[in-house]
Amino acid sequence: MILRARVVLPISGSPIDDGAVRVSGNRITRVGPWTDFSTDVADDSIIDLGETILMPGLINAHCHLDYTDMTGLMPPQKSFTDWIRLMLATKSGWNYSEYAESWVRGARMLVKTGTTTVADFEAVPELLPDAWSTTPLRVISLLEMTGVKSRRDPRAILLDNVKHIRTLPGGRCRPGLAPHAPYSTAPDLLKLAADTALRRHWPLSIHVAESQQEFDMFTKGRGVMFDWLLRNDRDMSDCGKRSPVRHLDRCGVLSENCVAVHVKYLADGDANLIAARKTSVAHCPRSHLYFGHEKFPFHTFTKANVNMCLGTDSLATVYKKPKQTVELNMFDEMQAFAASHPRVTPAKILQMATTNGARALGMAGLAGEISEKALADLIAIPFRGRLEDAYEAAVHHEGDVVASLIDAEWAIAPH
Repeated sequence: MILRARVVLPISGSPIDDGAVRVSGNRITRVGPWTDFSTDVADDSIIDLGETILMPGLINAHCHLDYTDMTGLMPPQKSFTDWIRLMLATKSGWNYSEYAESWVRGARMLVKTGTTTVADFEAVPELLPDAWSTTPLRVISLLEMTGVKSRRDPRAILLDNVKHIRTLPGGRCRPGLAPHAPYSTAPDLLKLAADTALRRHWPLSIHVAESQQEFDMFTKGRGVMFDWLLRNDRDMSDCGKRSPVRHLDRCGVLSENCVAVHVKYLADGDANLIAARKTSVAHCPRSHLYFGHEKFPFHTFTKANVNMCLGTDSLATVYKKPKQTVELNMFDEMQAFAASHPRVTPAKILQMATTNGARALGMAGLAGEISEKALADLIAIPFRGRLEDAYEAAVHHEGDVVASLIDAEWAIAPH
């Protein structure tokens, strides 16, 4: 089929006025001005999307779908450690059905707001593969691992997750590993997870340097988080030596297949180290605002040439006013980022939500862009403006998308 739109926004190339995209099988086979197609369309189904921007589906580089229904349950706390305690207490009261319903509801939110690929931390891996069958999304399910509280042997924890992954079917969705965070995952498990993911070519993701308390725990060997975990019998011998980022590097976690999530607190040289290891950083702007962190070190990462992408995190960490409706929405994340970083261009912000996310998840050239041989993951949003305003309009789009194509199948069919 050929899709025609007022503007085609390839991201990997310049905006195209009155553009068109040909899809054959599940791939894009041609992109350009409509005039290049109009004399050779006899064998194609033509779908005119009218006054719209046709653009790549958005790449959500970090999410917790199974926490979607925790929206508004946890007001911001005085400290990050207080929030962890509240989160653990909330999770302990949930059952399998609540997690499953939350996962499905979150996936639906992402589809209708333009995400086509999501990297999701799976706190309840038993949801898979059934959860995959409920959504058209490309889901990279990263099986979350901790072990501090359970005190289980790291090899046993890893083996359980590898066994579960082996039971999962191939196809549009795929698995990976997610050691939760350096403060909640023992060094041995970090090393095992990193080595296994690298050998098996699986994606790897981890929360790191998310709070000042975590940073103090690792760099100074003291503080609120240090004391709390010490009381809970965590082995603290890995603390007081180096930054959380350098701790991960010592454990072999930082690599090209790794997405480091949040990374708000840096020691000198941390950004350059992340860049040298070709690790990507996923920033979740609304979650950042919820916790009231210091300004995200965007310019430090930019100077070091770190690949930065965007994610939604979970709705448990999106501030919700009384009677306000919030949802998992990458456009909302882009707008929150734009408000905090007014000098960053709309084109750059869109790259963070598309091509950069694809690169982070090992999908460079396949997703997050409209180019020949890329996967046919496309969305359309209303647009009646000038071509030069397309990037700005895309970043500030509000509401649902008018069409979504994932793997050449309509997730949301155009009217």
